[in-house]
Amino acid sequence: MDQDKNYLKIPEQKINEYENTQNLFEDLSFFLGNTEDFSKRPLSYDDGEAICMYMSTLLDGEKLEKSIEWFQRSIWEVGEITTTLNIQSISPDETINQVGLRLVKGQALIWVKKENGWEGVSIDSPIDHYRAIQEPKNEQIVRGSHAGFNESLLTNIHQIRTKIRSQHLVIRYLTIGKEANTTCVLIYLNNVVNHMNVEEYIMRLQAVDSDIAFSIGYLEEFIEDDSWSPFPQFLNTERPDRVVANISEGRIAMMIEGSPTALVAPMNFFAFYQSPDDYNGRFLVGSFYRLLRLGSFLIALLLPAFYIAIISFHFEVIPDELALPAKRAVEGIPYSPLIEALILELTIELIREAGIRLPNPIGQTIGIVGGLVIGDAVVNAGLISNLMIIVVALTAISSFVVPSVEMNTTVRILRFPFMILASMFGFFGIAIMGTVLIIHLIKLESLRSPYLSPIAPFHLKGAKDMFIRLPSYLQNTRSADANPVNKRRQGYSRWWKNEREK
Repeated sequence: MDQDKNYLKIPEQKINEYENTQNLFEDLSFFLGNTEDFSKRPLSYDDGEAICMYMSTLLDGEKLEKSIEWFQRSIWEVGEITTTLNIQSISPDETINQVGLRLVKGQALIWVKKENGWEGVSIDSPIDHYRAIQEPKNEQIVRGSHAGFNESLLTNIHQIRTKIRSQHLVIRYLTIGKEANTTCVLIYLNNVVNHMNVEEYIMRLQAVDSDIAFSIGYLEEFIEDDSWSPFPQFLNTERPDRVVANISEGRIAMMIEGSPTALVAPMNFFAFYQSPDDYNGRFLVGSFYRLLRLGSFLIALLLPAFYIAIISFHFEVIPDELALPAKRAVEGIPYSPLIEALILELTIELIREAGIRLPNPIGQTIGIVGGLVIGDAVVNAGLISNLMIIVVALTAISSFVVPSVEMNTTVRILRFPFMILASMFGFFGIAIMGTVLIIHLIKLESLRSPYLSPIAPFHLKGAKDMFIRLPSYLQNTRSADANPVNKRRQGYSRWWKNEREK
């Protein structure tokens, strides 16, 4: 019990209150739980002694050695401590609590006892164990940049800085997690972003009362508007070019140390179906593929439900030429269309999950062999009809067209309630579920911005980059869903054509 009382007193004690380095080291060690990777190294110079304290598991020994040599040389040659890019002075008024946080963040501390008090410096010499910059496997494109984020926060910020060389680009650092003390950063354009959105984002992050924030996906549930909604309200992306494009629209990007993913908000529904390829090619091609993706959303969501409704309730809507083949396909099948669809859908989900967890060569084999063998076997066994195989296969392909992994998962989940209601009420069940879904999308918000913008509320200028993409020179205003303070994106750039025609 006395030990606990002493522990509570330590964080309030200041560095300049200590008489020698040994007592300082002992209290720091006690504050850090007597962890065995907390190390010290005595240093000497002409006028006295110094001590270097550090966490051996967080620092690069070679870099630390070079910094210590610079520190000793500055005292011997200059007669005082000189600071460099990775050596910064520390105030002696800092408490043990503040100094302990420096240590666990990977800084080495050197303390020098002089007649007028303590002098201290912090040394940054982190271990570089991050992977190289590569293209994200989940967001591959045909044209454009093939660089992606990695687990180094400084590297990720550097990639954004090199693409937006503006004095208006703002970097805001925050710390999340009472135990982890994870570094978090917000990035936005100060002259474009709505500062109410920035304050809202910061308020939600500061409200996170958790010991640890180990991933950006874990953190997302704390700050999104509606955690019970199946739709993602923040865009997860590993592409710097996609982050830069959204920042230029007045949105806010958030990243944390150790995660290669950025979290962008506010977002609307249609932004999840946009890809960098839409803007790297000509607008006619980009518009075609965007319409194809939006169409794939309807196919993946509704096709199994429509098939179940037709076979169960509305057989009369099938053309006469297809009525007999469809009847022969479903004759002799012992299960209802809903059970057929559930068996196949769950089988595909199992194959997909197995392919993700296994090594790449084996995962691809499982996907191909499993799909062919199981599909052929269940048809020959008379358990599943040929038509259901075609419907479920087309549904699976359509769901994988979505550029966003989170939206892909949402579509795969939502098709099940559509199938169940279609098996119970036919087309009327599909209409009920569709109405509920539209109402939910209209009510949903992303960082207090309408999720279905620019449809609800309707904004005509925002429709220039929604279902299709108009030419870049015609998109003179920014998207309205982010509510930017500077709505003008560009001026008219093709004046030379009018001059030539005159």
